[in-house]
Amino acid sequence: MADFTPSHCTTTNIVLCTLNAKYIHASLGLRYLLANMGDLQPKTALCEFTINRKTEELAAELLAINPKIIAFGVYIWNVVQTCALVKQLKAQRPDIKIVLGGPEVSHETLEQEIVHLSDHVITGWGDVSFPKLCQALIHGPKPLMKVIAGEQPPLAEIALPYALYTDDDLAHRLLYVEASRGCPFKCEFCLSSLDKTAWAFDLTLFLGELETLYARGARNFKFVDRTFNLKIDTSVRILQFFLDKLSEVQFPAEPPQGELAPTGGSAAHEVASVGASLFVHFEVIPDHLPDRLKDMIAQFPPGVLQFEVGIQSFNVEVQQRISRRQDNDKTVANLGWLVNESNAHLHTDLIFGLPGESLQSFGEGFDRLFAIKPHEIQLGILKRLRGTPIARHTVEHGMVYDALPPYQIQQTKVVSAADMQRFARLARYWDLVANSGRFSGAMALLLRAESPAASPFWAFMGFSDWLWESSAKTKGKTSGITPENLVDALHVYLIDVRKLDVQQVTQTLLADYIASGARARPEVLRSLIPKLPLPQVKAGKLLSQRQSQHTQHLSQQLKKSKELYP
Repeated sequence: MADFTPSHCTTTNIVLCTLNAKYIHASLGLRYLLANMGDLQPKTALCEFTINRKTEELAAELLAINPKIIAFGVYIWNVVQTCALVKQLKAQRPDIKIVLGGPEVSHETLEQEIVHLSDHVITGWGDVSFPKLCQALIHGPKPLMKVIAGEQPPLAEIALPYALYTDDDLAHRLLYVEASRGCPFKCEFCLSSLDKTAWAFDLTLFLGELETLYARGARNFKFVDRTFNLKIDTSVRILQFFLDKLSEVQFPAEPPQGELAPTGGSAAHEVASVGASLFVHFEVIPDHLPDRLKDMIAQFPPGVLQFEVGIQSFNVEVQQRISRRQDNDKTVANLGWLVNESNAHLHTDLIFGLPGESLQSFGEGFDRLFAIKPHEIQLGILKRLRGTPIARHTVEHGMVYDALPPYQIQQTKVVSAADMQRFARLARYWDLVANSGRFSGAMALLLRAESPAASPFWAFMGFSDWLWESSAKTKGKTSGITPENLVDALHVYLIDVRKLDVQQVTQTLLADYIASGARARPEVLRSLIPKLPLPQVKAGKLLSQRQSQHTQHLSQQLKKSKELYP
């Protein structure tokens, strides 16, 4: 079944469809289109699937609806699967009009197979242009152009889509929201560099939509704005909205006595506990964090705010080459403040493979970022997104990209293909060991400086190379590696290669493993991990416990079913 088909859709002429990477993702773009369909909305259905579904199954489900028009949102992660689906639909029902939109088909359109298979393509904004195209296809006159440049209306003329998030979406999926569109910056690896500026939605209207979502039970908000902290007045008002939600928690004027008295903690602790059920994600500019914004951020308890911070490179020459404006000193100072003076979770990004960035240069930038101790460092590899200006460096800097999505860089003039593959392995292992949070103690040993000039980047590279080439359980593998495999590998590496104390390494890995909540037994810790005692349950509770376990089992099966058959 599709994830969402409006109940009022009695006769479906139009299907809005996309293939999400995971069930948890909910397409904001399709909901914008549905919200703006006007008098065609009652005849429009929204169908979301995931990319792991079989093409034959998807085609059968879409054809069963018997639409006249099927529109696909096409992205770098789903273009291959969507192309196969369009090919099958056209083979079975050539009369159905196929319309494409989305970033993957908004540039370099004529060279793409999926474009040749389709009837129409809307490039850029589709909020107004897609409903107009549907009116023409259904009522005439028939459009003459295959590729249609999307019309960009004032934001005030665009209907907001948030009421189209279902209760199931609110309960189980990420809710994407946006207070603005566009970006004023010109970083050449990003499609947003093609925007002239950033445009803001009416903030009062937008916050009213958030209020409705919150009242319906939404507690997870992911802002897709490229530049959340571009305009501080707007940022402050949005943060105040979420602070107000936290302050709505009511506490008794006097602490309760007797059996109702809390066992410990404070009102602030209780606010933090309530706050943990609210999660808000923003993408922020790293060098623009004035005191007024800091004052707001500092008021949030742990577990509420996550900031995604794109550093990409600390190399000034590389930054200038790709038209990226970034004050590195302010960036470092602001990140340090966020780590040390706020409760925000900091997710930082670096990109390897930018024109002129060597492995040595990247390592220096990594070490500079690592010294700040952000909670996560995401190591990305450059992709040549269609239409981005990064293509202008291809010849001069020897940029060789994969011809297939996601068009990842394979080598440059200063990075060999072998070193690019070496870095790709490092990035994968970094996620498994560092970003997983399972090995905080072992990471401290692994990256412990052997001299004042020691490099964390090259220390981890040494482990990565060994893990790929020499570790018994991970040799030649970057997938299918279990936490237990990593415990055993770290134990061997830290003792045999790094020559660290056996007792210290063993006890550190033991503490990490128990703290992670894992319940298996790595070989090197098998005799040390205590067997967890079974809980002592009173006889009267056995029935309710079995009922609870049965309910949990059904919930897990439903979740698994939705992941496999969204």
